[in-house]
Amino acid sequence: MLRLDELRDCLLRRGCSQDTRDAVWAHLVSASRAEGAVWTLGCVGVAAPALIRTSAALTSRFVGDTADIEAAVLAGFIAELAQIDCSRKQIMVRLRWAAYRAGHAAVREALDTPLPSGTTPSSAPPPRPWGHPDIVLARAVADEVITPDEAHLIGATRLERIPLTEVAERFGASYEAIKKKRQRAERKLVDYLRDDSDAGHDDETTARTPSPAQSPSAGRRRCADGLSRTCGESGVQKCGARPALPSPAPARKEDTPCD
Repeated sequence: MLRLDELRDCLLRRGCSQDTRDAVWAHLVSASRAEGAVWTLGCVGVAAPALIRTSAALTSRFVGDTADIEAAVLAGFIAELAQIDCSRKQIMVRLRWAAYRAGHAAVREALDTPLPSGTTPSSAPPPRPWGHPDIVLARAVADEVITPDEAHLIGATRLERIPLTEVAERFGASYEAIKKKRQRAERKLVDYLRDDSDAGHDDETTARTPSPAQSPSAGRRRCADGLSRTCGESGVQKCGARPALPSPAPARKEDTPCD
């Protein structure tokens, strides 16, 4: 009989077929539902490498406290154990993406939470599209652009460098079918990222384009009215006070000759 850590190592081997993985995970999920906490903890232990990688991807650019995000990843995984359909293939893939979605939602919530007065931001959303490839795939899955299976296919072959032939065996499909499936998914992903990038560019252009009421002279007046060292009336050198207009010079009297 295998210990759970030995079972986990077997599942991680490239030679392990998808049918074997699904059979093992179907048994683990059933045990978790029937026995409760002990087997649920066992499922977490077997899935630990995937959960750790998921948390690392989501928190790689987050400089705040990552405990809530890591907890959300774990909670998302455990919640999915109770409802996942074990009759479908790719059980662990779908469990992982459920954990990903929960963690991603926690990241968004943390970034959208207003900061207390007098504090400075500790993190900000990365530029569009969000930098880490796994996060990009997770967003595309969350937005229903690609399916979890398609995201796994792209991630496995492009990021983990697993050969298409090996992935085809895991999926129980031919090499050409998997190749075409990846091409279709990547086209959808490229269109999604291009639309997202264009939307971000349009927002920036709108923010920079002056309205009809904002003529160049109005821009120069804003510079004159603001606190800028390059404008003559900025008041910066006078600690913010606007310098008073110079008083007219007194009329010069004619010099009278001395007696």
